Amino acid sequence: MTDTRSKLTAKDFTSDQEPKWCPGCGDHAVLQQLKNSMADLGLKTEEVVVVSGIGCSSRLPYYVSTYGVHGIHGRAMAMASGLKTARPELSVWVATGDGDALSIGGNHYIHTVRRNLDMNVILFNNEIYGLTKGQYSPTSKVGLKTVTSPNGVVDYPMNTVAQTLGSGGTFVARVLDRDGKFMREVFKRAAQHRGTSVVEIYQNCPIYNDGAFDVFTDRERKADTTIYLEDGKPLVFGKNQDKGIKLDGFTPTIVDLNDSAVSPDDLWIHDEKDKLKANILAGFFDDPDTTENCLPRPLGIFYVEDRFTYEDALDEQIAAVQGGQEGTMEELLAGDSTWEIK
Repeated sequence: MTDTRSKLTAKDFTSDQEPKWCPGCGDHAVLQQLKNSMADLGLKTEEVVVVSGIGCSSRLPYYVSTYGVHGIHGRAMAMASGLKTARPELSVWVATGDGDALSIGGNHYIHTVRRNLDMNVILFNNEIYGLTKGQYSPTSKVGLKTVTSPNGVVDYPMNTVAQTLGSGGTFVARVLDRDGKFMREVFKRAAQHRGTSVVEIYQNCPIYNDGAFDVFTDRERKADTTIYLEDGKPLVFGKNQDKGIKLDGFTPTIVDLNDSAVSPDDLWIHDEKDKLKANILAGFFDDPDTTENCLPRPLGIFYVEDRFTYEDALDEQIAAVQGGQEGTMEELLAGDSTWEIK
C-alpha cells in the first residue's frame, strides 16, 4: 500500500518550547540538524521517541515535537532499551552527554552498545558538566581547572570512540557542532543503520569550557588538525590537501604529498567495515596543542557493522520457546522445571 502522507519539514518537528540553552551553546546547532535529518528521513512525529537523562543535552526532548522521556541521571540508555524492546517499530533516539552517558551511566552505555538494539545515540561531548555548573567530566582534558579540579584535572580523558568500539559498537561516528551539513548527513546514516548507532558530537560550552575544540574549528588550524573520513577515499588533509596518512605496519604516519617519493598508492584508504583500522583511527587522540607531529583528529564514520539486533534475537527466542503456540504468563513463569509438593 502506498503511503500518501505528506512529507514533514524541520518546522513540523519543532515544539512550542523555547530552548533554554545559553547563547552560543553548540546544542542549538545539534537540535536544528536533528530536526532536519528527521524530516529528510521521512519520519512522522508520532513515530519518534527522544529519551534523555540529566544534563544540558538532556533538555532536548522538550524542543522536538515528538514523544519524549526526560529520565534520571545516567539511565537514558536503560529506558530507551526497554522502550525499543517493547515497541520495536518506533524510531528511538537518545540525547545524552559525556557526564550522563560515560560517568554515572557508563555501565548502561557499555551494555547498550554491545546489545545492539536498533536505536540512535547522539552523545553531546563538551568535556565538562555544564548543567551543574562546571565540574570536570570523564572527557575533560588533563590540566583543565574547574570547580572540582582547581589545580587542574589529573585524570586521563576517556576516548569515546575507542570506548564504543571496545564495547562492540556497530556504528561509530564523530562530528563537530559547527559542521551543520556534515552532521545532518551523519545523523541520517546513523538512523538508517540497523543497530545501535553512536554519534559523538564535539559541542562547545561557552560558559564553563569555552573554546575546548577551537583547535579543531579555528579556520587557520582546522585543516591541519582534523581529517574527514570518507569510505573508499584516501586519508588526506591539510590546507592544500597536501598531507596524507599511510600505515607503516600498524603505525600511522604523516606523509608530504608534495614529496616525489610518496605515491598516492601508499596512502591509507578508509574502509568503514575494517574494525582493526577503525581502532587505529580511534587512537588519533593526541592533543594538538601539546603534542609534536600530532596526527589529525578524525571526523566522520569510523566503523559500520551489520549484526543482529537484540530485539530481533529476543523475538526469535520467544517464538522458538512458544513453538508457535500462544502461552500464558503463568506458564512462562512456571517453565519446565516446576513440581507440586503434596
